[in-house]
Amino acid sequence: MEMEALTKAQQELYDWLVQYIRDAQHAPSIRQMMKAMGLKSPAPIQSRLERLRNKGYITWTEGKARTIRIIYPPDQPGIPIHGMIRAGQLVEPFTDETEPLDLRSVFESPNYFALRVAGDSMIDDLIMEGDFVVMREPKDSETPHNGEIVAAQVEGEGTTLKRYYLEGEQIKLQPSNVNYDPIIAAAEAVQVQGILVGVWRNC
Repeated sequence: MEMEALTKAQQELYDWLVQYIRDAQHAPSIRQMMKAMGLKSPAPIQSRLERLRNKGYITWTEGKARTIRIIYPPDQPGIPIHGMIRAGQLVEPFTDETEPLDLRSVFESPNYFALRVAGDSMIDDLIMEGDFVVMREPKDSETPHNGEIVAAQVEGEGTTLKRYYLEGEQIKLQPSNVNYDPIIAAAEAVQVQGILVGVWRNC
């Protein structure tokens, strides 16, 4: 799909955002964008950001600062990598995209994304540190089947890669490594952000 062209000012900010997020692994602040663009007011930045979002180049989480994500990095086809996920203890939720993982010949769905694995809690499922797990965003109101591997965010804790089990009013996130204990939390405190589609390993 051909995307709507950007103005010179929009392109300048977009190119800077792509490079900043790629290098820093997180989104910049409005103040940083103002400084980079040589502006003294946030209004032009906010206007350009809105135009970039409306044209499909970026997105962000409403009401949360520094959550800008690049949707289509220039000249880099593929599914987006949303960051790193801990296959071990809980870590901060992933928010930032980096470079895309080019698996067009295998996955072409727009609701797929990839995460790089850190940790060894899923080794019995042959998911190793450094692997990429390809996830599918759940559909509206979709609940994973018990035993499916998911990327789950536990409220107030972080995000982890585990097998999902709904047990009454609780959810158990089960590791695939006897050296780790399961994570048990109230069902309303767990948000499933992705369901495993496949694993990619650069050998």
